[in-house]
Amino acid sequence: MPEAGGTNIETAIQLSEQKGRSFGAHQELGAHQVILEIIEAITLAVVAIATAWNGYQAARWTGRQGELYHQSSKARIRAEGFQTAANQELLYNAATVVEWLKAEANGDKKLAEIFVRRVLPEFRPAFEAWVKTDPLNNPNAPAGPLQEDYHSRRRDESIKLDRLSGELYEQGNLAREHADDYVRVTVTLATVLLLIAISQRFNIPRVRVGLLVFAMLLLFSTIYRISTLPRL
Repeated sequence: MPEAGGTNIETAIQLSEQKGRSFGAHQELGAHQVILEIIEAITLAVVAIATAWNGYQAARWTGRQGELYHQSSKARIRAEGFQTAANQELLYNAATVVEWLKAEANGDKKLAEIFVRRVLPEFRPAFEAWVKTDPLNNPNAPAGPLQEDYHSRRRDESIKLDRLSGELYEQGNLAREHADDYVRVTVTLATVLLLIAISQRFNIPRVRVGLLVFAMLLLFSTIYRISTLPRL
């Protein structure tokens, strides 16, 4: 993008210099010729300024895109870390429940109490609710503590960070689209330069004026498009 924008600006400057030399060498031309050259010079100046602005905005949005993708990756890594810790807690709780069942089934109350004390605080409400169903004697009791009764802080944090990562990634995609929009506008500005350069090759006033009018209409629509694009 910076290279494309720089090319547009250099072309506009070269065309302006050529028009300046042409104006000095053809002062005997009519007033309409002078007006055409003034309009062309102003158009070239506007194209150069608009191109520089587009390059600046495209660069900033590209940087914003990279920043958002980086933040999304960091959030995703943290979410995976919390999810891993939550899975480890779940395995620990499951193993504790199994050992408690064995101790209870063997009538080893002392060992069973040890495993009860080893139940993690966040898992304790679900465990106690399940114990009340008398799983050793009640055939209708759940096979284990219900997941809806167990609220893991690490699992909740993982879900939150995973959602944040997705949002940041979508914002990064949007920033990339904005950068692409500015690049496309720069291509349109290059078309305006091309039309002006072609118009200068014609000595037929109507053809030259027609090309210049078309270039200006295209430039006005491009400026309007630039004004509607988000800025940083």
